[in-house]
Amino acid sequence: MPNVLKQGNDWRKLHFYHKADAIYQLTFVFCHRFLPISGDRTVDQMVQAARSGKQNIVEGSEDGKSSTEMELKLVNVARASIRELLEDYKDFLHNHRYAIWKDRDPRRYNSVLEYTRRHNEPNDYLPFADKWSAEEFANTCLTLCYQLDAMINSYLKKLQNDFVTEGGIKERMYAARTGYRKEQDAKMKNLEAENNRLKAENAQLLATSNAWKAKYEDLKQRALKAYYGQKEEIERLRKEINDKTKIDDDRQDRPR
Repeated sequence: MPNVLKQGNDWRKLHFYHKADAIYQLTFVFCHRFLPISGDRTVDQMVQAARSGKQNIVEGSEDGKSSTEMELKLVNVARASIRELLEDYKDFLHNHRYAIWKDRDPRRYNSVLEYTRRHNEPNDYLPFADKWSAEEFANTCLTLCYQLDAMINSYLKKLQNDFVTEGGIKERMYAARTGYRKEQDAKMKNLEAENNRLKAENAQLLATSNAWKAKYEDLKQRALKAYYGQKEEIERLRKEINDKTKIDDDRQDRPR
């Protein structure tokens, strides 16, 4: 019988969750290093977008155990947040006249791309957070955002395929109920078949018992008939002996 709740994916084991966590922690440091702490809403917006990207992956993974549809929605929210953050990093580079390496510096872009592809953990980046220049920092985070966006897109396609092939919780609940009913119907059919078999076996035993009873009655009647026949024969012989004895006695008592 199918489970109503899915096994689900453990968000702690998802590579893109770790990359999202790295982006969040790096964004927090970036904003406090290169943006004004007060008087600029950009700091709050960037930190909240980075946090939303990470937290919605967690919530989506947990909610996905009961609802693939909800997981799709929440992971898509995470993607939207990361895209918003991506635009903030591009705006920072444009506004401060820094180069976007992907467009203008292929050598440096390929170098950071190679590193970020192989590293997802926050500790892979935090040791450099106080050393990078604003341009290095923003381009690194921008590259991470592009990669995370691609990873989330790939995951969403998988979720969509799972939803199409397995359905949501309503479909799983229906399958569970249908499976339970089928299981009960199968048990009932097996019990009915067993009951019919036992009835047939009982009828056969009863017929055999009745046959033995008939044989017993026949043998009993034969035995009684033989017994009474022998008894009558014994009585006849006894009478015959007595009569003969009486005749002999009468002959002896006559005068000679």
